[in-house]
Amino acid sequence: MLKVGLTGGIGAGKSEVSRLLSSYGAVLIDADKIAREVVEPGTPGLAAVVAAFGPDVLTAEGTLDRPRLGSIVFSDPESLATLNGIVHPLVGARSAELEAAAGPGAVVVHDVPLLTENGLAPLYDLVVVVDASPGTQLDRLVRLRGMTEADARSRMSAQATREQRLAVADLVIDNDGPLEALEPQVREVWDRLVERAGGERRGAPGA
Repeated sequence: MLKVGLTGGIGAGKSEVSRLLSSYGAVLIDADKIAREVVEPGTPGLAAVVAAFGPDVLTAEGTLDRPRLGSIVFSDPESLATLNGIVHPLVGARSAELEAAAGPGAVVVHDVPLLTENGLAPLYDLVVVVDASPGTQLDRLVRLRGMTEADARSRMSAQATREQRLAVADLVIDNDGPLEALEPQVREVWDRLVERAGGERRGAPGA
């Protein structure tokens, strides 16, 4: 099994890279998806979040009000650290379960947005960083996701810098350009991961 950490700043295009790697045969473990699961209604995770931030972070239906919580934590490093302290151990435990279920020859890709911020690079055999310039990130967040520029800048500043992410990278995928330039790079990275894993190229186009 090859354990790969995949990361990138918000708006860098990491989700598209995850989708492509999964289509080629990677076992994808999505930290963001798991982070949503561990705070669903009735979970200990949600109870802990409410205990820390108050009932105002719940919707009328009893689910987590993510925009409300985001507006609190992304402008306050202490609050963000509190939230991370609740969610990250739960995500880690669930990720370990999913990894254990993968086959011995699998390429397991952990999609971890805060890999750099939380010093998680040593946990993986390789770290792949999806890279884009801050200007490109800002443009995508405002134009494609409908964020205000202030909100986008706040979320970007809450993450590691571009230089910090690149410092932990073993492989870098440049996604500063158009989408059609992305897939050939991801295919090349996939080939390298499979070669490193010592397995056959499973599920790739043309295989």
